[in-house]
Amino acid sequence: MSVLPAGLPGGMPPASRDLAGRAGAASSARWPGGAKLALSFVVNVEEGAEMSLTSGDARNEATYEAREEVVGHPDPCMESHFGYGSRIGLWRILDSFDAHGVKATFSSCGRAIAATPILAAAPHARGHEVSAHGWRWESHAGMAEDTERAVIAATVGAIREATGERPVGWHTRSASSVNTRRLLLEEGGFLYDSDNYDEDLPRLHSATHVRLPYAFDTNDMRFAPGGGFVHHEDFSRYCIAAIDWLLAEGGPRMLSIGLHLRIIGRPARMPGLAAVLRHVAGREDIWVARRCDIARHWLTQEMPP
Repeated sequence: MSVLPAGLPGGMPPASRDLAGRAGAASSARWPGGAKLALSFVVNVEEGAEMSLTSGDARNEATYEAREEVVGHPDPCMESHFGYGSRIGLWRILDSFDAHGVKATFSSCGRAIAATPILAAAPHARGHEVSAHGWRWESHAGMAEDTERAVIAATVGAIREATGERPVGWHTRSASSVNTRRLLLEEGGFLYDSDNYDEDLPRLHSATHVRLPYAFDTNDMRFAPGGGFVHHEDFSRYCIAAIDWLLAEGGPRMLSIGLHLRIIGRPARMPGLAAVLRHVAGREDIWVARRCDIARHWLTQEMPP
């Protein structure tokens, strides 16, 4: 029998969200061609959207492989690290996808695209999806509603200008606000968001909007100090283990693999991405797809809530 901490009333309400989900029940959904796993490669495009005094922000970015915030002065070191992703990493990643016949989703910050349109135009020209990742590379937690509405509109506008198409997907850096999903629906053009971490399958939020799962473990961000990945084999072994486990469960399942231009794009890490691409390319039991395609397919699989 559980005992409530002293001072709490016995009539405390339960948690305010669904923590049971499908409760272990199998899904009746099916992926195209009978695939057991839908696999989504997500390339985060943030170069030029990081916090920077020289870009007019109130502070500099402090999160990267060199974890040091320069306070009160511009930080050319941090800016140069991010610049590696746009100058070098983008092209390595695009060429690797082409070599293995894989299409991905490039989750792109609006300010990065407005400053350097080729960051969206080049992936779009090669058949990849360009989705929205906020205006700046920042959390939306606590953001004022009017500000967030303007951020969404500006991000859509920058991507449309660079590619000729509006984005249909959204992903907030880390924490969304309590208003984000509602504002996306009000904006009217979003098919899905990726602000979801509690499932191995998509689920409908409404009859026209899908919540796609994302993950921070099958993600090159773990190359950061203390993150667990050091060698390229660390990344590939971890991602391949996740793929193989989900396949063994019999499906259907979905897995996201998160990438960053400035992280996986380093030469000693690219072999890790190549190993994962070799493992999945051309297989009948894995559907490697853009997130927009996964969301559109899911709308045919699950009844609206």
